[in-house]
Amino acid sequence: MLRWLARPAERCLGRGGCGCGSGAGGGGDGLLWHAELKPHASGEYSFAVAQANERLEDQGQVVTSPASTVVGVYDGHGGPEASRFLSSRLFPNLHKFASEQGGMSIDAIKKAFHATEEEFLHLVKGTWLKQPKIASVGSCCLVGAIANNKLYVANLGDSRAVLGHRGPNGRGVVAERLSNDHNVADEAVRKEVIQQHPDDSQIVVYSRGVWRIKGIIQISRSFGDAYLKKPEFARDPIFQQYVCPVPLKRAVITAVPSIKVRQIGQQDLFVIFASDGLWEQLTDKAAVEIVFKNPRAGIARRLVRAAISEAARKREMRYADMQHIERGIKRHFHDDITVVVLYLDSHKHDAQAKFGNLDSFRFTNAPVDIFSPSGQTVEPTVM
Repeated sequence: MLRWLARPAERCLGRGGCGCGSGAGGGGDGLLWHAELKPHASGEYSFAVAQANERLEDQGQVVTSPASTVVGVYDGHGGPEASRFLSSRLFPNLHKFASEQGGMSIDAIKKAFHATEEEFLHLVKGTWLKQPKIASVGSCCLVGAIANNKLYVANLGDSRAVLGHRGPNGRGVVAERLSNDHNVADEAVRKEVIQQHPDDSQIVVYSRGVWRIKGIIQISRSFGDAYLKKPEFARDPIFQQYVCPVPLKRAVITAVPSIKVRQIGQQDLFVIFASDGLWEQLTDKAAVEIVFKNPRAGIARRLVRAAISEAARKREMRYADMQHIERGIKRHFHDDITVVVLYLDSHKHDAQAKFGNLDSFRFTNAPVDIFSPSGQTVEPTVM
């Protein structure tokens, strides 16, 4: 499907070697990729991805310059196309609007999310008759940006950003959630959705063991998922025949992000950005404790392994047993997992610092898939 989307980051950013590590089969983690510890404007970061689906539906990227840092975690569903599109287009749009406004802002982030959503929906409208499934592809979207000593966190869906800051009297570490989970498993989110649709008594129903909007989807906000936003797709007989038989009268989810801004303080140590594949297995507190108590090198990979170990424990298995399960089948045990740990070491107070021109940014993108069809590991995209 849509072969031109198969390598979006390469088209947009180019390819090259990066000195990044990756799982390479044999005695290692064959479906786990990680980047070595790298610098960013305010410290260092660690990055890792584990694949469970037949085609990796998670995508992630870290974009750095001397003055700012942007993290993106894109947890796709229904296929990888939406998350790959985000990896290709969201940062260029964010850079455009931030540059126009003289720096990072809530308004620039909102405009970037909206513009990227509109671009993807335009793509869907142009291709869905030949590929109906593209109208049902979507992604959660979590973005963190540091500029002028402020941390911006924006999200759609249930990927999550969690801050680790020093505890009382400087002892230990405390976990503080910086994003909102837009998932109807949360009672407050269910109530919000019900209030937004007072004429639909079946807007949220308990189906297949969880709460779902129209019995279909758990998240109330997402990127893509055109058929849940544009009723003309859901009502079309072709779409109902090949993809989803549920006709809709109006939009049931949105692409309006939640955005929080935090001034970075001396007590703030690090932020974990991760898809819900991690948070399904680890609590906020457990993840923050792991980062706080262990060396920085490979810390994102350590978090991924901790999550997989927990998934194995639930099935009365060992971590080593999970390593022998093939992608696709592994999805029955855990989801794709993307983790970025961003350490906050330096606190800059230059309010005049600009967002930076595009040439000043360096990109590290996770692989499109952990393995290519030939079975060889795929290197990340770096520029």
